[in-house]
Amino acid sequence: MGDNCFQFKQFKINQDIAAMKVGTDGVLLGAWVGLTDVQNILDVGTGTGLIALMIAQRHGNSKITAIDIDPEACSQAAENFTMSHWSDRLDVVNVSIQSFRQNQNEAFDLIVCNPPFFQNSFKSDCSKRNLARHTDSLSAEELIRSASMLSTDCGRLAVILPEEQAERFIELSHKYFYNLVRSLHVKPNKMKPIKRRLLEFKKHFAGEFQENEIFIETTVRHFYSNEYKELTKEFYLAF
Repeated sequence: MGDNCFQFKQFKINQDIAAMKVGTDGVLLGAWVGLTDVQNILDVGTGTGLIALMIAQRHGNSKITAIDIDPEACSQAAENFTMSHWSDRLDVVNVSIQSFRQNQNEAFDLIVCNPPFFQNSFKSDCSKRNLARHTDSLSAEELIRSASMLSTDCGRLAVILPEEQAERFIELSHKYFYNLVRSLHVKPNKMKPIKRRLLEFKKHFAGEFQENEIFIETTVRHFYSNEYKELTKEFYLAF
């Protein structure tokens, strides 16, 4: 497959017009997010529709609404949804989460987002890529606030963030009655420091907290850890 297409075991992602391509962050979140006792799901900043499609594959009874502010990303996601086995359970809307929450009466059991997280960093010449990658259009607090307004009373929010931004996100979540349920620390390999953290929150939660760590590769480049293979084996052709 070329750069314009990515083939998974049960679906294909066309990505010739979307600003953000298939990446490890999205695959990690789509494979890891908890789906127990959820049915109505919102994917914020869907891009190519990758995470929505992964969730649709994992959860046969889910209904997933995917939103994005980039019309070309929405067009690409719609194309990918139509090609999939789960097109009847997937919808895409070209809208910001701020506007979406003002016109939405339905509450969501799970809100998932691979958010824009590059703050105060160098921007590329591609305005659409910048929009997808930077927090100018969606800050951490705005995401949490909007998710809280769109969520059921016991709804969940799941994100993936750079390690250095995770603690601040956790602090902000408390303002909106979210408590951390699960956390996964991600290392590029066992010798390197943590680069990403996956976080799953639940409203008004007072139960047991689960925390784990995973490294993607062994010390040899492109030799993947057993834990990473186990997590993603239902999706990647190589595993």
